[in-house]
Amino acid sequence: MFSRLTLLGVCLLLSPAIFAQPQHALTVYGEAPKYAPDFQHLAYANPDAPKGGSLRRSSLESGPFDHLIPYIDKGTGVAEIDGWLYAPLAYRSKDEPYSVYGLVAQRMELDADRRWVRFYLNPAARFDDGTPITAEDVRYTFELFTTQGSLKYRQQFRDVSEVQVESPTQVRFVFKNNDSRTLPLDLAVLPVLPEHWWRTRDFAEGAGFEIPPGSGPYRVSAVDAGRSVKFQRVQDWWGKDLPISRGLYNFDQLSVEFFADTDVSRQVLKAGGFDYNREFSATSYTIGYAGAALEQGKLLREHLAPGAAQGAQGFVFNLQKPMFQDRRVRQAIAMLWDFEWSNRQMMRSMYLRQRSYFSHSALSATELPDAEELKILEPWRGKIPDEVFSQVFEAPCTDGSGNIRAQQLQALKLLEAAGWKPSGDQLVNAQGEPLQFTFLNGQKGFERLLLPFKRNLAQIGIGFDIRQVDTAQYTNRVRSRDYDMIVVGYPVSQAPGREMFNYFGSDGADDPGSNNYMVLRDPAVDALLEGVVQADSRESLLRHARALDRVLQWGYYWIPNYYPPGISTVWWNRFGRPAIAPLYDAGLDTWWEISPTALTANQAQKQQKEFAHVGL
Repeated sequence: MFSRLTLLGVCLLLSPAIFAQPQHALTVYGEAPKYAPDFQHLAYANPDAPKGGSLRRSSLESGPFDHLIPYIDKGTGVAEIDGWLYAPLAYRSKDEPYSVYGLVAQRMELDADRRWVRFYLNPAARFDDGTPITAEDVRYTFELFTTQGSLKYRQQFRDVSEVQVESPTQVRFVFKNNDSRTLPLDLAVLPVLPEHWWRTRDFAEGAGFEIPPGSGPYRVSAVDAGRSVKFQRVQDWWGKDLPISRGLYNFDQLSVEFFADTDVSRQVLKAGGFDYNREFSATSYTIGYAGAALEQGKLLREHLAPGAAQGAQGFVFNLQKPMFQDRRVRQAIAMLWDFEWSNRQMMRSMYLRQRSYFSHSALSATELPDAEELKILEPWRGKIPDEVFSQVFEAPCTDGSGNIRAQQLQALKLLEAAGWKPSGDQLVNAQGEPLQFTFLNGQKGFERLLLPFKRNLAQIGIGFDIRQVDTAQYTNRVRSRDYDMIVVGYPVSQAPGREMFNYFGSDGADDPGSNNYMVLRDPAVDALLEGVVQADSRESLLRHARALDRVLQWGYYWIPNYYPPGISTVWWNRFGRPAIAPLYDAGLDTWWEISPTALTANQAQKQQKEFAHVGL
C-alpha cells in the first residue's frame, strides 16, 4: 500500500515538467529540427571557407544613422549590430520556417506544458572585453528591452511573468500562460548585452556613437557618424568553432555605408566605392547597372533566395482620417492605382502583384476557406466583410493599357453609395467637403509611381497631393500619425507570432513606437491575431493566418503593391558562395573573399572551384 509520501513521489515523477530535457534546438511545435545534436555545420555554410578579406555593403536603412543600436524606436540605428556585434542566445536557422540552435545558450530546456524555458549558457561565452556572459546579463538585457527598448519587445514578451537567475550560467523565463508557441523561440533569439557597460549609458536614447563591447563574431572598429560603421572580426571569438558557426562570418573586415539617396548609393557601387547593394528599384536593377562590368561578369546581378517569403508592401490608409473610415471609399481608391501599367512601363515587368499580407507564403489566403477555417471566422459574421466567407480576394486588375475607364466607373458607383457626389470637377460629401488627401513621401524617386495614380484620381474628381519631406521630418510625422497615406512594408515570417500585434493590433494603434500605420482598431483582427499566436500546430497556424489574411484583405486597409521574385541584389564579383544557398535569406554571412578585386566570370569560376563543395 502506498503512503502519501510515496504517492507524492510518483506524481512528481509523472509530472510533465520532469520530462523536459536540455536540448540543442527548439522548434515551434516540438517537431524534430533539421539538424541533429551531432551536426557539424549548417547545410548552407561551407566549413572550409577561408577567413580573411573584406566586404563593404550599403545599409538597409535610408538616410544617416544617429546612434548604433537597432533596439529602440527613436531615430535610426545600425541593423547589423544585431548578430555581428551582439550574439543571441540561439541562432535562427535560415533553411527552416522557425528553428533555433544554441549559441550563447549551450542548451535549452522547454517545459512540456510550455510554461517556462530555461537556458544553460556556454561557460566559454564572453564579451570581447573578456568579461564572461552570465545569466544576469540575460536578465538585464530582457528587462532593458522591455522597459526602454522598442515597443515590439513589450508586445512580444508581455506573457513573460518572471526571469529567474538560477546560477551564473542558468536562467529561466516563466510564462503567464502557454498560449504562444513562438514565445520560447522569440526569447531564444534575443541578443545578450553586457550589463556592466550598459547600466551607465542611456539605452533609451541610443547611447550615441560610443562603441560598446560585443558578444558576437565582430567588434565595431570605427564609426563615421551617420555615414559608415566598420566591423573587425574577433579572431579569438569564443563561438567560432561551434557547429552553428562553422563556415559563417568569414570576412576580417566588414563595413556598412549609409546614403541618403538610393541613386547615390547605386552610382557609388558602380564606381567601386563598395561591394554589395540591395536594390529596391526594378528599373535600376534591370538597366541601371548596364555596361562593360556587367557584360564581363565583374558586376553580378541576381535575385537571391527566390523561395523566401517576400515582405508585404502597400499604400496604407490612415483610418483616423474621416474620409477613409468608409470601406467603400478605400475600395474605390484602390481600384485607381494601375499596377499593370506601372509594372510594364516603369518597372520592366519585373514585379509580382501583392495580394496578401503573407505574400509568397503558405500562410497566404489564395483559396476559399475550408470547414475548419470557417469555424474560426463564423463568430465574426456580420462584423467582418461578407466576402470573407464566400470569395477569394483578388487585387484590382487592369489590362495594362493605361485606360482604366471601367475601373473609374466602378469606383464612382462605390463613392456615390458612400455619399460622395460630383460638384464641378470635384467629388464632395453632404457637407460640401471635397474628397482629397495627401501622400506623405520620404523616398526620392518614388513619386514617379504616384503621379499616374494622381492622374487617375483627378479624372473622377479626387484630389491627391504628394508631399516630399526629408528623412527626419518623415520619421517624426509617421510616429505622430500625421499623414493621410504612406507606403509601408511589412516583414513576412513563416512562423508569425506576437510581433504581429505590432503591425495590426488595437493596443498599438496610437503608440508612436508601433508599426500599426493603418491605426487599425478591430476586435476581429485582434482575436485572429491571438489565434495565430496560440495555434498549437502548423495546420492550426495556417488556418488562423489565412483567416487573418482574408479579414485584412477585404477590409481594404491598404492598396497592395508588389514584390520581387527574390532579393534583388548587385555585387562585385570577388566573392565565393556555398553550393547550397539558404532558403530564407541572402546568406551574406556565408560568403568569403576569393579576390581583392573584381574578376570576370571566367576568372571567378576558376577561383570558385577550389571552394565549391560543401561537406555534409
